[in-house]
Amino acid sequence: MSSEPAEPTPGAEVTELADPAAAAEVTRLADPAPAPEVTGPSEPVGSRGPGRRSFLRSVASGVAGGLVAGGVAGAAGGYAARGPGSDPAAAENLAAVQGRLPAVPFHGVHQAGILPKPKAATAVISFNVTAESRAELTELFQMVTDRARFLTAGGTPAPVGIAGPSSDSGTLGPTVVPDGLTVTLGVGSTLFDDRYGLASRLPAHLTPMGSFPNDDLDPAQSGGDLILQLTAGHEDVVLHALRDIAKNTRGGMQANWRIDGFASPARPAGTVPRNQLGFMDGISNPSVTSAAQMNDLVWVQPGAAGEQSWAAGGSYLVVRLIRMFVEFWDRVDVYEQQLMFGRYRDSGYPLDADGIYATPNYAADPSGEVIPLTAHMRLANPRTPQTAASRILRRAWNYDRGLDQVGDLDVGLIFTCYQQDISRQFETVQKRLIDEPLTDYISPFGGGYFLALPGVVDSGDYFGRALLA
Repeated sequence: MSSEPAEPTPGAEVTELADPAAAAEVTRLADPAPAPEVTGPSEPVGSRGPGRRSFLRSVASGVAGGLVAGGVAGAAGGYAARGPGSDPAAAENLAAVQGRLPAVPFHGVHQAGILPKPKAATAVISFNVTAESRAELTELFQMVTDRARFLTAGGTPAPVGIAGPSSDSGTLGPTVVPDGLTVTLGVGSTLFDDRYGLASRLPAHLTPMGSFPNDDLDPAQSGGDLILQLTAGHEDVVLHALRDIAKNTRGGMQANWRIDGFASPARPAGTVPRNQLGFMDGISNPSVTSAAQMNDLVWVQPGAAGEQSWAAGGSYLVVRLIRMFVEFWDRVDVYEQQLMFGRYRDSGYPLDADGIYATPNYAADPSGEVIPLTAHMRLANPRTPQTAASRILRRAWNYDRGLDQVGDLDVGLIFTCYQQDISRQFETVQKRLIDEPLTDYISPFGGGYFLALPGVVDSGDYFGRALLA
């Protein structure tokens, strides 16, 4: 299940997601340039589904929305447009009126969706790439970047002629509010097959996700060439962004599996959100305000031994979909539940301490009389010098998919974590958790291993540029 890394700095928050100079790029438009000419075989009128070139035609024609209110449509569409009322400030003012979150700067050395604590709404979507050449793959990545720039900044979608399709679904109204939206893109090992000539650029620690002894993996909900995570303050903003990206990349990638999630408000205030088992989730994490910890544990470093140079600034991402059998869990005595976690359910305190962020004193409890040796928190993070290098940056959301075929609640956890080396970190932790008592109440069933790409540093950059160069 989940893993619990080292303790954070109490009350630490993310105060900057990117270098100020890079963040400022989100409000600068590039010089307009003509859209590239795209040629290729036409498809007959009435043909079923999108033709293989339909994605590229939408890029060239500007159906993508043209635009951006505070970014560029440059790399893919080759132009930018500013329509009436498209100033990002207008979107921010509207967001304030609607009680939405402010915009998160898109540009930076690292992707902006990795460090912040989970927002209220998320969607995680796996895609298989259908682009038929390296050039089309490049245009796909450029288009995802283009849309992410606009959606995260907000503004008024570009106007279109009466004969063209709308540049926006309209579900957020005439002005797109950013609402703290982040767009995180990762690549799976299957993208590095022989389709695009990328085999020699496979990241050093990227493999297909294996199955652990307590897993029940469903191939239909596992893996993928790409992973996309959208997070925001409200579900409607997440769904709007997904529809926008899906429309503008149709013909370039096809959804493989999807799961939506949510994070409840911290209760009590000042703590952390709870999972579906009623316990606070992810209390202990490396401090995101510590550049040293992030460089040691999370970010792929320039010049790392054996690593691809293009991957520097990225981070290895694990997605685990974990069902929780809450009908059975809800019949378990609270005292026994607490022994399984090693924390009090109501307060989140370790069983041997009087503060949520207190470090448990395992040395004073060598036989596990207070915190059992099999407790989840003790197995996940023994807090020894030998296990310090296996810590991870943990992020998680709850999910609710209604009922299963026999009428049981289908609820659980969307567990994600970031690290430098999946084998050294996530897999090492997961092996310690094999056969823990919680396995009677949970079942990992899907997800995958990915590399979250380096960030898009400015308005001339795009996702995966160094990979595809």
